[in-house]
Amino acid sequence: MNLYSATITLILVMDPLGNVPLFLSILNSVSPARRKLIILRETFIAFIILLGFLFFGKGLLQSMQISEAALSIAGGVILFLMALQMIFSHSDEAARPKYNGEPLIVPLAIPLVAGPSAMAFVMLLASQAPKHIMLWALALSIAWIVCSIILVFTDYLRKLLGEKGLSAVEKLMGMILTTMAVQMFLTGIQQFFHL
Repeated sequence: MNLYSATITLILVMDPLGNVPLFLSILNSVSPARRKLIILRETFIAFIILLGFLFFGKGLLQSMQISEAALSIAGGVILFLMALQMIFSHSDEAARPKYNGEPLIVPLAIPLVAGPSAMAFVMLLASQAPKHIMLWALALSIAWIVCSIILVFTDYLRKLLGEKGLSAVEKLMGMILTTMAVQMFLTGIQQFFHL
């Protein structure tokens, strides 16, 4: 994996376009100016958490005696389930959670931006190619910047694309993520059986 593919995968896994309706719903009662500050704060917290998993996740895996093959297979399964959810998601307003006030860390930073699939993916990067960890940190930084920009402009994106346009883009991203998930799963199988 190179910088480009790692960055694209991280953007897909962090799913900023899919999170636009959820962010709008959760921050509905907050003023637009304050909303941008909250989004920047929450995405920064998610970035710090993912950096922690990138740099210290391998040690955590080793202490729990989890192999790279197991992580790759588990990461592939999680990504696949997330991709299916993106493809078959419903934009039902009634199904979205309602929040009053200002959220902190949960649910915006975790699990919407730094979800289990993003955590598993950065740990997988670090465990498969530890000598390139600074490259993975750069990929994570670029992905975080892209996601933050998209989420800060949630109001404009909804006006520009509309609900159907956002849904179509999310489904397309889900299709791409499905193939990446299958590849991660197959890589884990190859590692396990030493193929």
